[in-house]
Amino acid sequence: MAVLARKQRFPFPDLPDWFEDFPARFSMPAMADLHSMRIEEYTEEGRYVIRAELPGVEVKDLDVTVEDGILTIKAERTEREVDKHRSEIRYGSITRALALPKSADEGDVRAEYTDGMLMVSVGLGEEKPEPKHIEIKHAT
Repeated sequence: MAVLARKQRFPFPDLPDWFEDFPARFSMPAMADLHSMRIEEYTEEGRYVIRAELPGVEVKDLDVTVEDGILTIKAERTEREVDKHRSEIRYGSITRALALPKSADEGDVRAEYTDGMLMVSVGLGEEKPEPKHIEIKHAT
């Protein structure tokens, strides 16, 4: 007797996608931005490089700052006024803050924006020494 195997279909195929960013949907606004800006980080030719995907953002709507070892990228994507049938594009403010390596030279930062990709590079100098642990002796 032949046994037929039937592949069970998931009744709500979009549900796993909805749960993918579940924390961002219901938390503070800063957390909602977590998945809005995809980045990649690497070191190249003595520079720390961050590339951020920001399609649909104009240069005038970008702001990059460096302060106290933190690089912050802020962007604003504005919605076009057209009659839409469906939109999966996120609009509004996007902010991403990244800790720089200890050897980063905050005075040597460059940024370029081309075809929806922001590239920020920071010069790397000598690594700053790690904090030294001091032994405390018990005084009697």
